[in-house]
Amino acid sequence: MPTDPDGLTQPWLVSLQQQRVIAVIRVSELELGLQLAQVAADAGLRLIEITWNSDRPTHLIPRLRDRLPNCWIGAGTLLSRADLQAAIAVGAQFCFTPHTDPALIAAAVAQNVPIIPGALSPTEIVTAWQAGASSVKVFPIQAVGGASYLRRLQGPLGHIPLIPTGGVTCANARDLIEAGAIAVGLSRDLFPTDWVQAGNWEAIVTHIQQFHQHLRHSVRFNEVRLNRDGKPGNDGTEEGTHNHLKGGMAQEFN
Repeated sequence: MPTDPDGLTQPWLVSLQQQRVIAVIRVSELELGLQLAQVAADAGLRLIEITWNSDRPTHLIPRLRDRLPNCWIGAGTLLSRADLQAAIAVGAQFCFTPHTDPALIAAAVAQNVPIIPGALSPTEIVTAWQAGASSVKVFPIQAVGGASYLRRLQGPLGHIPLIPTGGVTCANARDLIEAGAIAVGLSRDLFPTDWVQAGNWEAIVTHIQQFHQHLRHSVRFNEVRLNRDGKPGNDGTEEGTHNHLKGGMAQEFN
């Protein structure tokens, strides 16, 4: 079927630009996944990834789609074509993989679902982008120097929207944004274990809000990204985003 990579990529980039943070949820109990996603949404985050090795992701994702209509609910840790198809079938609105597989990228693009493959070297990053990736996950970022490595990629690869994950914390996220990341993916650092075990949800909401506010002070937080042709994308307003979203899905961004 015909596809429009830029039409697919642009609303995703607008969402990343407005939020800059993806809450990554990996849980062994479905009910905990529901709670953590609700906490993230209550704190103002609108991009939520459910890893495919969580408890019953095929049930968790559609329940979150119903419960959090103003959020993008996606799937991560997708390793195979079967994983990808199952995630899309239950309503995943974006898909992360830990690796670069052009066949998976093509399958997602054909179904108008943003896909963010994992890559580390410049060769892998360019391969993923040229295959049609909506953005590229740089993983595991801290293992190769964190913000320093990301900054060095900007010269030749600054046109590619990069999302570092793997060792990202509330303390180093701002450095990564200032080094050129369009967004960052965080998991455990958003949801401190002690507070989760104690059910201290209000404290976690406050923690996430304070972190997000700190990130907004980054000099690059409001930077406008370009589309795949190097031209300015839509204006980044909610209306512009709404008009691009598949199926008329309504999005609200704080």
